[in-house]
Amino acid sequence: MFKKVVMGIIALMFILAVGSVNAMADGKLIKIDGSSTVYPITEAVAEEFQKAKRGAVNVTVGISGTGGGFKKFCRGEIDISDASRPILKKEMDVCKEHGVEYIELPVAYDGLTVMVNPKNTWASSMTVAELKKMWEPAAQGKITKWNQIRPDWPDAPLKLYGAGVDSGTFDYFTEAIVGKAKSSRGDFTSSEDDNILVQGISTDKNALGFFGYAYYAENKDKLKLVAIDGGKGPVLPSEKTVMEGTYQPLSRPIFIYVSKASASKPEIKEFIEFYLKSAPNLVKQVKYVPLPDKAYKLVSERFSKGKTGTLFGGEAEVGVKIEDLLKLEEKK
Repeated sequence: MFKKVVMGIIALMFILAVGSVNAMADGKLIKIDGSSTVYPITEAVAEEFQKAKRGAVNVTVGISGTGGGFKKFCRGEIDISDASRPILKKEMDVCKEHGVEYIELPVAYDGLTVMVNPKNTWASSMTVAELKKMWEPAAQGKITKWNQIRPDWPDAPLKLYGAGVDSGTFDYFTEAIVGKAKSSRGDFTSSEDDNILVQGISTDKNALGFFGYAYYAENKDKLKLVAIDGGKGPVLPSEKTVMEGTYQPLSRPIFIYVSKASASKPEIKEFIEFYLKSAPNLVKQVKYVPLPDKAYKLVSERFSKGKTGTLFGGEAEVGVKIEDLLKLEEKK
């Protein structure tokens, strides 16, 4: 009996492997790369889609950061780019140069979280001005201790951890906190791999860092949230405060960008339709904040109409509620 079970498992693995090989041989391969923040959502969708297709379509999902994803996407090397910020003007120009038209699809909300080590007993909340003092370029080599931020905080070294400089998370954080995307001190530990940041903050009592809320939710026993005061009192990130827009200025929409040429392929069209239909449930499963149902309906219409271009102006924007932009576009 045991031998039959083993042989059955081997046969099933062979069928799936052959299906995967045949999918690639037939050209039914969907290539995705980009944001590490959006990755958990897209990976969850890809897994469910591949199960549903029983190996007939192979989906690969990479993590080269939002900027890295757009580089590949705008050169026509991938079908879909995960992005934790809207496409920038310079990226739009590269896409145009290579004849790549794109459909911009918001898929969820994320709250950028600021975290400290659980042994940190002093920094329960911070203002945007205090974060700016800590992260702005002028702080490099000068703001090195906690008591330089607030005099009643410890005379202890300030150890900073943040998203990789090629990530949309880094772009958004610096835009929201410092006032200009990519404007930051350089003497901090950065990584495109959020797990490395979790490890750094969780093992250093004097650490502070930032990344997406979902990675905090996965590691909440190792990290401590800092409430952010955007001018109306300290607010902690949560599904409720992110969706309501009260967690500011660190709430943001996150996206996938689909090549218009790729979207004409039946398997990619089917994948995107599956993605948008599955998003409300899968987004929650991986600890992100889904868009309102009305917004997903508008996003689906945007895809079905093949509406290319961006809802943004090629620059980072802070405090945007995506359903408001979609409604404005609907009225045009």
